[in-house]
Amino acid sequence: MLKIKEAVVVEGRYDKNTLSQLVDTIIIETKGFGIFKDSERLSLLRRLARERGLVVLTDSDGAGFVIRNFLKGAIPPGQVKHAYIPDLFGKERRKRQPGKEGKLGVEGMRPQVLEEALRRAGVTFLDQESGEHISRRPITKADLFAAGLSGGPDSAQRRQALLRRLKLPEHMTANAMLEALNVFCTYEEFQSALSASEEEQEP
Repeated sequence: MLKIKEAVVVEGRYDKNTLSQLVDTIIIETKGFGIFKDSERLSLLRRLARERGLVVLTDSDGAGFVIRNFLKGAIPPGQVKHAYIPDLFGKERRKRQPGKEGKLGVEGMRPQVLEEALRRAGVTFLDQESGEHISRRPITKADLFAAGLSGGPDSAQRRQALLRRLKLPEHMTANAMLEALNVFCTYEEFQSALSASEEEQEP
């Protein structure tokens, strides 16, 4: 069981059940889109974010990103960390049919995948060293533009290829991608992944 400082927010009770087998912390559900009209729950999330920090861990489908973006706008950015699960296609065992986009949600992820997502988001582990904090060169909007990932006719296609290469969700704007890259990659890793994705696209 991993003890972490931050509280974690997930979409529903099955996500919470899965995560509670891995981490020892407060886990709050948004109850899907219910968070949009639940001022008390949002107030609780704001308080948790202020007092101990908050990690947003939603599904990688479109609905998950709507909820994530709502929370981004509702809670000060310095109090929130974002954990992303990869796009994996399949069906949770309890469901008769896969979701609309055919992707596994948080509840369908293996513990190792969830742990990796949390580690990459930079959560604070209470029972172990969280690793060295190394000063590193940030990835900037200018880097994305220079790489053809923004501002060009085929930028969206290039972004999707790189996101697939990095096993990040495909529903990312250029700004969201930049944020995720700076969480998950060094500048050198970004350049390496970019080169590999460009090679894959060559005819």
